[in-house]
Amino acid sequence: MPSISINLDGSLKQAETIVGIDLGTTNSLVAAIDKTTHKPYVIKGKNKGVIVPSLIHFSIDNSIIVGEEARPFLSEQPESTIYSVKRLLGRSYRDLANQISKVHYKIIDDGSEELVKVKVHQQYYSPIELSSFILKELKRKAESELGTEVKKAVITVPAYFNDSQRQATRDAGKLAGLEVLRIINEPTAAALAYGLNHDKNKEKLVAVYDFGGGTFDVTILRLFEGVFDVLASNGDTYLGGDDIDHAIVQYWVENNPKLQELQLQLRLVAEEAKKHLNHHEVFEDNIHGEKLVLSLNTFKLLITGLIEKTLSCCQHALNDSKLKLDDIEEVILVGGSTRSLLVKEAVADYFNKSHINDSLNPDEVVALGAAVESDILAGNRKDLLLLDVTPLSLGIETMGGLMDFMISRNSKIPAQFVKEYTTYVDGQVNLGINVYQGEREQVNQNRKLGSFELKGIPAMPAGLPKIRVVFSINADGILKVEAKELRSDISQEIEIKPQYGLTDAQVEKMLQDSLEHAKIDMESRLLVEAKNEAKQLVYVTERFVERNMILLNDEELQHINLLINDLNNSIESDDRNIILSLIDELNQFSTPFAQRLMDISISKALKGKVIGD
Repeated sequence: MPSISINLDGSLKQAETIVGIDLGTTNSLVAAIDKTTHKPYVIKGKNKGVIVPSLIHFSIDNSIIVGEEARPFLSEQPESTIYSVKRLLGRSYRDLANQISKVHYKIIDDGSEELVKVKVHQQYYSPIELSSFILKELKRKAESELGTEVKKAVITVPAYFNDSQRQATRDAGKLAGLEVLRIINEPTAAALAYGLNHDKNKEKLVAVYDFGGGTFDVTILRLFEGVFDVLASNGDTYLGGDDIDHAIVQYWVENNPKLQELQLQLRLVAEEAKKHLNHHEVFEDNIHGEKLVLSLNTFKLLITGLIEKTLSCCQHALNDSKLKLDDIEEVILVGGSTRSLLVKEAVADYFNKSHINDSLNPDEVVALGAAVESDILAGNRKDLLLLDVTPLSLGIETMGGLMDFMISRNSKIPAQFVKEYTTYVDGQVNLGINVYQGEREQVNQNRKLGSFELKGIPAMPAGLPKIRVVFSINADGILKVEAKELRSDISQEIEIKPQYGLTDAQVEKMLQDSLEHAKIDMESRLLVEAKNEAKQLVYVTERFVERNMILLNDEELQHINLLINDLNNSIESDDRNIILSLIDELNQFSTPFAQRLMDISISKALKGKVIGD
């Protein structure tokens, strides 16, 4: 942006330009830092508007039109004009089952859990490829305006984008010829844009309410001494202005079935209607001779449920941050959908604020914040620090199908967590590492992200290998897992790139289930742990008896076998108290034998030795 440095020959040279990009569901923007004022600004382009609509049209000869010029084809050639592609990123067909009917182009179901494809004119495109076309247009626009090549960028994503969606965004940038230096959350980017004027000596608690074209996010931050500390995030990546438009279209169609075949045209009119109703009581129009009417009261009824969903997310974020409504000092509005007076009034009422902050253009503020972050990464700003969080817990499967949590939900990122494990079986040379995401105590109730195998562990008795597992989440929210056997230095690692993402309903259900089933989950976990302990004790005791049978008389041997049998049977009973009682009984009975073995070993070691000189 651009800063000045010195060539080896003493002449001035210009550093690489880094831009901030808001890759939106409805519209996309690119921003940079002004060389003179050092403030962020949105790049407008030569004789063009600020915003690039996230539209892609494929002509019959497969030439590609991106942005405003593609808009007329939404109604003229809907099957070859792609919109809302952001909602497809990192998703499988199964994830999109309830969304397919909302678009008019062809999304392919290949019967697998692979990422979806879009079919246009006998060609197949991934959402990553489609997004790259939008990014290429933004790159071209920035280069034309700045007069220099643009190779690096910061790209924003919704806070609730999962690993797969974040990786897909990064891949789209790479395909567009951009090195993506950082993926940051949209609400956090907006806070960066607003935070430039914040008194750094005063701590402030801020809620960022981000209601965009296709997604909703709320983020709670603490601002102090230039640090943007994210306390909690919540949201819905299938809730945005598109859904408001869809609700209006469905209302008109339900009241006039003749409009059924005109839904694409109606969608464009719906956009105009919601803008018109910010300043008028009634919207009226005609389409193909059919009258369209929408009153402000009806509009309010149509979108009340959608607004309530956003406020429910706000409550979840407050709960996670351990804050109350009264603790929030400022509410920042982000996203085009917050232009609606009904949305503004609902948010102000919920947070009990007479004033909410929308002083920056809600369509531009995310891109501006991305530019600020790019300036930080370029080393031009050292007075700001961004601390973000991960939205769901991460862990691995341990014996009995238990979830061992490594990184908890809403942990600060980047983050790293290290834990040591061992083997349960003598001579075990391979160890499977299964990685899960979720809040439940058992892995079968969480979502599997990936797996790998640590191979070539030297054969050792159970419990002797020392296996270190490292979870690392980078600043983009992408996870890497490494396992290493410390005695042999054997290691293996995996970068988790799920083939499909969670739907927002699944995310919400995960969190809700973790609360509703907390007691049952813990009881289940304690039972599994007791069974694991019992199985391990049986295994160790049987090995001891096999190797040291000569130390036991017939009565002792008979009794220990009886206790082992009882403990084995108790494992099937699902009665934790009985299992623990029998574990204690077997431990108490077998402890003297271990002591007897130790005495014999010491006696042998001392035999023939002289103590003292």
